[in-house]
Amino acid sequence: MSCKYLFFILPVLFMNCKKEVALAYNNQQDSLKTKVIPINSPKSIAFDSTALWDKPEHVKEFYRNNLFKTVWTETEDRKALIDIIKNSADEGLIPEDYNFSSLEKQEEAKTKLNSTEIVNFDILLTESFHKLANHLYNGKLNPKQLYTDWETGNKKIKAIDLLQEGIRRHDVEKTLDTLKPNHPVYHLLKKSLKKINEMPDDDFDPIVIEEKINPNEKKATIKAVKKRLIYWGDYTKEDTITNLTNIYDKKTVEAVKHFQKRHGLLADGVIGANTVTAMNVSKKQRTEQIIANLERWRWFPRDLGKEYIIINIPEFKLYFIKDNDTARVHKVVVGKDTRRTPVLSSHLSNLVINPTWTVPPTIIKEDLGPTASQNRGYFAATRITIYDSKGQEVDPYNWNAAKPNNYRYVQKPGDNNSLGLVKFNFPNGHLVYLHDTNHKELFELTGRSLSSGCVRVENPLDLAYYILETDENYMNQKRVEKIIESGKTSGIPIKKFIHIHLLYWTAWMNKDEFQFRNDIYNLDSELYQKLRD
Repeated sequence: MSCKYLFFILPVLFMNCKKEVALAYNNQQDSLKTKVIPINSPKSIAFDSTALWDKPEHVKEFYRNNLFKTVWTETEDRKALIDIIKNSADEGLIPEDYNFSSLEKQEEAKTKLNSTEIVNFDILLTESFHKLANHLYNGKLNPKQLYTDWETGNKKIKAIDLLQEGIRRHDVEKTLDTLKPNHPVYHLLKKSLKKINEMPDDDFDPIVIEEKINPNEKKATIKAVKKRLIYWGDYTKEDTITNLTNIYDKKTVEAVKHFQKRHGLLADGVIGANTVTAMNVSKKQRTEQIIANLERWRWFPRDLGKEYIIINIPEFKLYFIKDNDTARVHKVVVGKDTRRTPVLSSHLSNLVINPTWTVPPTIIKEDLGPTASQNRGYFAATRITIYDSKGQEVDPYNWNAAKPNNYRYVQKPGDNNSLGLVKFNFPNGHLVYLHDTNHKELFELTGRSLSSGCVRVENPLDLAYYILETDENYMNQKRVEKIIESGKTSGIPIKKFIHIHLLYWTAWMNKDEFQFRNDIYNLDSELYQKLRD
C-alpha cells in the first residue's frame, strides 16, 4: 500500500547521504590511529607546548600532530568558521557558546596581534571548532545524562581529524555541514525557526471560554479567536481586524479545523478546552519548542536503515518505511506520563502469535495486587495463572495478597489477552515491545498516552502480514490465521534486518505550515532551559 500523501516527512526520512561517508571514514580513523600529516604553511608560527598546559587533551593532541605550530593561517578558513558560528543560531544553538564575539573581534584586529596573541587566537579557533563540531553531531546535551529512558545519542566522532582535513582542503564550512542532520525534517524545522523568528511579537490576552463554542454561535470570544487564527496563518484575512465579527461563521470553522489538525487535535470545528489551550501557547513557547526539537534531531541516529518502523511517541503514530516511501501508517497507544514509552533504536527480532502475557512488576504493584486482593475471582476472569518462586501453580485462594511481588503471573493467550493476538519483539533494555490489544476502543481517542510503556498498535495483524510478506518468510497470512485458530503460542523469527525507532518530536513543518503536538511527557520546556543554561 502506498501512502506517499501521508506525513510528508517520512517518505524521505533518514535517507543515506554521501556526506555521511566522511563521518564513517572519520570513525574508522579514530580506531585505526592512522598517521596524521601535519599542516604546513609558511605563515605558521611555532610556539612552546606550555601554551597548552591548561587545555583539554584533544587540543594538545591536535597541536602535537601539527608540530606545535599555528594552523589557522588563511583568512578564508578563519572567516568560514566565524560565519558558521554566527549562523549556528539557525540551528537553535547559541553563537557565544563558541566564542563568537571574541573570535570576531580578534579577526578584525588580526594584523595588529602580536605572536603570542596570534597563538592564543589560533588555539581558541581550534577549541571553538571542536565544540561546535561535537554539538552539531551529537547535540549540546547528552540525553543519557538527562533521562533514564533514552537509548539514542552519543555517536562517535573525532573532531580533530575532521579539522585537520578541513583546514588542509580549505573547506571548513563543508566539513561542519557534514555533521548536521541531513534530513528533510531537520531542514524544515530550521525553516520553521526562521519563519517564527520573523513573525511579529504576539501580545494577545489569553482566550477564556466557559463552555464549548459550536458553529454559528455568536460569542464575544470569537473575535479574539479570529485574531489568533490570523496570526498563525490558519485564517485568511480579507477584512481588516477591526471589521472582524463575533459570529462563529463557516469560514472561521474551517480555520479552526485547520488549526486543530496542525496541532493533532480532533478537527471537529468545536472550540473546546484543548483547542483553546493550544491557541494560548505563545510565540515564545513555540520557538522554545522548535529549538528543543532541533536538539533532539541531533541526538537521533543519522541512518535508520533501508526498511524501518518509526514511531513518533507524541503523535501516536507508527510508520513503516521501505525504500524511502511510507508503506504503512498505524495509530498507536503509548505510555502514560507516569509509565513512559522509552526513546530507543533497535531491530525486529521476531513476532509471537497468540502470546502469553507475563505481568510486569509495576503493574503487579499498582494494578494487579490492589485489584486481586479485593476479589480473588479477578484471576479467573482475566485467565491469569499464578506461579510461585519454584514455578509451581498457586491457587488464587492460597495466594498471599500482602506479598504480590513474590509471584509470577501469566495470562493465557486469547482474545482478552492484554497483548491481543500478536506481539512484535525487539532487543532493548526497557522490556518494551509492540503488541495488539483487547481494548480497540482506545484508538478512537485523540490523545493516546494510556499504556504502561509498551506500544499498542491498531490493526497489528495487517502490519504483521506485511512484515512477513516483505521478509519473504515461510510464514504467510493463511498459516498465521491457522495458528491463531489453534490458540497455540508460536514465535516467528524475522529474517530481514528491519530497524525500529521509537522517537520523540513535538514540532515539525509541513510545507510552510507549523505542526505542533502536545508535549505529553513535559520535556520541551525543561530541555530548552538546559540548552540555555
